[in-house]
Amino acid sequence: MARNAKPEPLVELDLNSPIFQSSWESLEPTEQEKAFATFEKITQLTWNQVYRDKGLRWEKIHSIPAPKGIDALYSFRVSKSIRGIGFREDHFLRVLLIEPDHDAAYGKK
Repeated sequence: MARNAKPEPLVELDLNSPIFQSSWESLEPTEQEKAFATFEKITQLTWNQVYRDKGLRWEKIHSIPAPKGIDALYSFRVSKSIRGIGFREDHFLRVLLIEPDHDAAYGKK
């Protein structure tokens, strides 16, 4: 790192999407605990670390068009059975929903 370079900020989460809130409430308590642990992990990482983290499996979604004003949607592993869907905005990860059905997260159902 260059001497005067500012350290890369850590990722901040935005979990305020109504769809996320609804999908969160439908999770079993044990799944909520796993998801919470993943979100805690993400907030300890920089974006470069998120992109490289093998456990998160950050992937661009090609099968679902991004909403207007958003470059692309991405999926990431929340737990063994749950995927998250969201997008990056500056240093925020804006989580739109969490999907307990892995295939549905990619629009395959």
